[in-house]
Amino acid sequence: MPSDPAVSPPSKSARSRAAVALALILGVFLGVMCVGSIGWLMLSRTSGRALLNRMWSGVTGRTLTIDVSQPTVVDRIQRLQRLETVVYTMDKLVTGAKENPFLPNFLAGDRLLMLVHGEVVAGIDFSNLKPGDVTVVGKQIHLRLPAPQIFSTRLDSAKTRVYSRQTGLLVPTDPDLETQVRQEAERQLHEAAMADGILRTAQQNAASTISSLLQGLGFEKIDFD
Repeated sequence: MPSDPAVSPPSKSARSRAAVALALILGVFLGVMCVGSIGWLMLSRTSGRALLNRMWSGVTGRTLTIDVSQPTVVDRIQRLQRLETVVYTMDKLVTGAKENPFLPNFLAGDRLLMLVHGEVVAGIDFSNLKPGDVTVVGKQIHLRLPAPQIFSTRLDSAKTRVYSRQTGLLVPTDPDLETQVRQEAERQLHEAAMADGILRTAQQNAASTISSLLQGLGFEKIDFD
């Protein structure tokens, strides 16, 4: 009866190829797992992104620091300069007339009816903010806002026009009447904006804008005067 042939052990080259193939398979598997984990973290909620940021900071050795000292905060706010926080618009019919005390209007009167469109812009000028207006204690900040003010009152020439004009038979058209009516319209526009509380709204909107800025700097409690 013939004997079984002898089985020789695998050669070194065969073992090396097998080890390389196993390492490649393991590397691909770990790579897929790593990419999938990173993608999941990036697409997850804020907590996942924050965890990824912390991991990345740990790897790179970098940390985020924000200077919230008083001079820095004052400088950041002063950069806002004239912060326009509200625009008040109005459409109105304004009348102007010149009359003669002795003659009727159809002979010596001059009457103008103007349809005006204007706007009043209000806000706060932060360029004059002083260091004493800002108090910083840890994550808390107290800020004294400058007084709100009217920046401009103007009529929109493109939307303002003379609606009607009636001039007496015995007098020429007064070239100054339209200018005077425009000036009166601006005055009425300014008064209407003040009566509707434009300065109060300007201060409230400015406080909201500054709160967003300070929260971005890391402050947790913000108080205003």
